[in-house]
Amino acid sequence: MNREDAWALLCEYTQSPGLRKHALAVEAAMRAYARRFGEDEEKWAIVGLLHDFDYEIHPTLDKHPQEGAKILRERGYPEDVVYAVLSHAEHLGLERKSLMDKAIYAVDELTGLITAVTLVKPTKSLDEVDARSVRKKMKDKAFARSVNRDDVVKGAEILAVDLDEHIAFVIEAMKEAADELGLRGTS
Repeated sequence: MNREDAWALLCEYTQSPGLRKHALAVEAAMRAYARRFGEDEEKWAIVGLLHDFDYEIHPTLDKHPQEGAKILRERGYPEDVVYAVLSHAEHLGLERKSLMDKAIYAVDELTGLITAVTLVKPTKSLDEVDARSVRKKMKDKAFARSVNRDDVVKGAEILAVDLDEHIAFVIEAMKEAADELGLRGTS
């Protein structure tokens, strides 16, 4: 299990540049949280990359990520990686047992919200985004309406991190991948 193979698997099943960028954002956040908690960065990053890898071929709740989990098992991914991918899906009702399970759930929706906030900034740069601006946009239900705000709040709670601190931490993590995410912006 390595990042190169995980990226190849993601690209095999995911053609959408937007969904690939989402995977990269979640990977960056997972890598940063693994570092913060003294966990296996590579494993956590792979979970981030692969959490939605099957979404284009299984876009419905009755198949995503359950069918993707079968593919991961067939490819020999460890069961804790497969379980983390499954546990990010609220609709499955799985207990988030490990810190890795909690982190993937906590960063998934938040990275989407941060991306949306960044893209409405004049320069489209993560450097212009802070926790306050993200919190302000969270209150606007019409903005990025596909992002589940309850999941963002609950994610910080299950990680036992203050929401503003969580948002700021994920923004900083995403800055490390800003070029890949197309969020470096223009001057």
